[in-house]
Amino acid sequence: MDFQALLSTFANNLLPILLVGAAGFLLGKALHVDSRSLGRVVFYVFSPILVFNLLLHTELSSGEIAGTVAMVLLVYGAVGTLAYLSGRLMGLERPILMAVVLTAALGNTGNYGLPLVSFAFGDQALAFATLYFVTSTVLFNTAGVMIASLGHMDMKTAASGMFKVPGVYAVLLAVALNRLHVVLPTPLERTVDLAAGGSIPLMIVLLGLELARVQWSHSLKPIGLSVFLRLVAAPAFGWLLAGLFGFQGAARQATVTESGVPAAVTTMVLATEYGLDTSLVTAMVFVGTILSPLTLTPLIVLLAK
Repeated sequence: MDFQALLSTFANNLLPILLVGAAGFLLGKALHVDSRSLGRVVFYVFSPILVFNLLLHTELSSGEIAGTVAMVLLVYGAVGTLAYLSGRLMGLERPILMAVVLTAALGNTGNYGLPLVSFAFGDQALAFATLYFVTSTVLFNTAGVMIASLGHMDMKTAASGMFKVPGVYAVLLAVALNRLHVVLPTPLERTVDLAAGGSIPLMIVLLGLELARVQWSHSLKPIGLSVFLRLVAAPAFGWLLAGLFGFQGAARQATVTESGVPAAVTTMVLATEYGLDTSLVTAMVFVGTILSPLTLTPLIVLLAK
């Protein structure tokens, strides 16, 4: 693996995403934009519309869909379980433990993963990345909400909170319309396309805004654990499972890359909504995002061979 290949891969695929995020970071430092309000707009409006739009138009076969969904569940389940067991062994308090599980398990498969896969491997791989993102979003809006809630709530209260998240209903509606082959009226179709088209840039800007207000603490162990599991263990599980599922070409490239992206920026929104340590979660996302080119660049080079 030569240095020129690594440099070219980083510049063409990762740098554009980081530059847009840097614009959001500088904006947050200069103008003190309320990232919490913008995060709620993303969480309750743009993210559900993006998921609806992507799932409505997917053309993958039932076998490809089932295999990708199963892989996502296994990767997230394995990483989440490993994070929980490791955190318990480290004696982490429950809110901190839930923050580690949340950020280690849930990757930034949308505003980081989708443009990355598109730049690196093209439209065919993007179809698989989209399904990976949609499945991740379902997990985020169900298991993720429950994990965040469990930082301070009991299981029953946490479970009920899942039904207050609009992304869940966006998924159900999109699946129903897709299976029934319903075509949206032109005004509605254009509305959805318009909002979905702005979702990814907005989420990358939100990432920068959130990183601008990161507050460092002495919680280096949970930060290190979260980042290691997300950037190293998760893609390792993804690589192994892609082989076990027999994924080749675009399917393998997309699913393994999506498995290795840093923690989702929306975990910071969940941390705010459900009373977790937002500065700790933001630090986990920040460190993981900054270090991600070190792991994703060689990963993409290997997958491109």
